[in-house]
Amino acid sequence: MSTSTVRVHGLDTLRALAVTLVVLHHYVLFVSDAPTFGWVGEVGWVGVDLFFALSGYLIGNQIFAALKSAGGFSLKHFYARRLLRTLPNYWVVLALYFLWPAFRGDAPLLPLWKYASFIQNFALEPGSAFSHSWSLAIEEQFYLLLPAVALLGALLGGSLRLAWTGIALSFIAGMLVRADLWQEMAGQNYKLYFYFKYIYYSSLCRVDELLAGVALALLRNHHPLAWARLTRHGNLMGGLGLLACGVAFWFFLDDRYGFGITVFGFPLMALGFSLLIVAAVAEGSVLRTLRVPGAGPLALWSYAIYLLHKPVCVMAATWLKAQGFGAEHPLTVTALLVLSVLTGWLLYKLVETPFMLLRERYVPSNAARPASLSPVPR
Repeated sequence: MSTSTVRVHGLDTLRALAVTLVVLHHYVLFVSDAPTFGWVGEVGWVGVDLFFALSGYLIGNQIFAALKSAGGFSLKHFYARRLLRTLPNYWVVLALYFLWPAFRGDAPLLPLWKYASFIQNFALEPGSAFSHSWSLAIEEQFYLLLPAVALLGALLGGSLRLAWTGIALSFIAGMLVRADLWQEMAGQNYKLYFYFKYIYYSSLCRVDELLAGVALALLRNHHPLAWARLTRHGNLMGGLGLLACGVAFWFFLDDRYGFGITVFGFPLMALGFSLLIVAAVAEGSVLRTLRVPGAGPLALWSYAIYLLHKPVCVMAATWLKAQGFGAEHPLTVTALLVLSVLTGWLLYKLVETPFMLLRERYVPSNAARPASLSPVPR
């Protein structure tokens, strides 16, 4: 029996916000090279971190709920469902990079096997083609490891104390690694190059938000009283989340590559995004009940938009510039943002949707045995 899917408007709003932030940031970074969208465009890279937090919560919730269910949890089914969800879009876009030179421009491609094995983020050279796939690599690594670790933990007795200790130690390890790498970076001539190659793109340095999402899922599934207390105060959690994010953003805008913000900024942002997720799923909260026009479709198409928007915008901007419309011309900005959504929608309809239908037909749930699972918020 298929796991029913419940769409939560608050989560859709956050997912739509995440993809919007990333698109605006990449427009500034790769198209206009100017403060086209003010501070929002400058700090828009945090949309990736919001995606991480959402993935940690949603995937963690699926795993922990399945482990507790009568049907049990199937590692094989989980991997099959995730691969059918993520690989088709990814392979189509990857093929465009390798088969259509204009799609990648002058940027060098990594060997195909690195993209295929999702290790392209390891010591990734800034400026490489399809560089924004570094975040997809981290998510795929997460999808591979988390369910295996959770299943092993359940087989060994399922100690909650051990789970929380593991999450806490992983947070600490990430901060220590960033601190050590930053100290090494401080003596380099090319600090920004070093920062992106060894810190920003690194798996261990960037798991804070994923871990925070997993912690929320663990709280929801194994500490129901604590979860109920949190979600009773959804608006308060949302306010505190905005405050934590605001402080983190302010520090990143002030000194993005400084020691303190490099070490502690990501955990602070993880806290802020986690509190926003609590607000997004809390009954009666403003974030959950608010209907933002267009947020639902953007959330559905967000993965496809993320994959395509960067090369599409760069190519279209080059053509528009030849017609006399610069990167900051209102027509160019509007056209490229619309094109980002339109091409993402086409990829979603033509590639993602058919494979999602196949998934629901052949691998309808993560359960090891046919059983009805609780609805999973999406």
